[in-house]
Amino acid sequence: MKTRFTLLTGAALAAWLALPALVLAQEPAMVKEGRLVDGQGMTLYTYGKDSDGQSNCTQECADIWPPLVASEDATGSGDWSLVTRDDGTQQWAYDGKPLYTYVKDTKPGDTTGDTLMGVWHVAKPK
Repeated sequence: MKTRFTLLTGAALAAWLALPALVLAQEPAMVKEGRLVDGQGMTLYTYGKDSDGQSNCTQECADIWPPLVASEDATGSGDWSLVTRDDGTQQWAYDGKPLYTYVKDTKPGDTTGDTLMGVWHVAKPK
């Protein structure tokens, strides 16, 4: 009986310790080295031609600058909000600005899209 209780307690403890990781994994982005990155560590960008709460990067633009798409059941909180794109998908926004990755960033930490065409900028936390 004592062994069963110890194993059960150990499993419960392991699950409890894993809980913060599960919660953090559901966040749309995290801060790394002073910039916002997605769950794979890829740099996130804002587009200067977007309006607060509206994405103006569609079609070919979105092929090069993929939007940070939210799951259907996602909800915003605090500085995080959702933008409905022209195709009906939900996109994450930080401080009202829709977020994107850049296809030419090939590994976590790349910031090759920063200041491109004067309108793309690395997304930074407040």
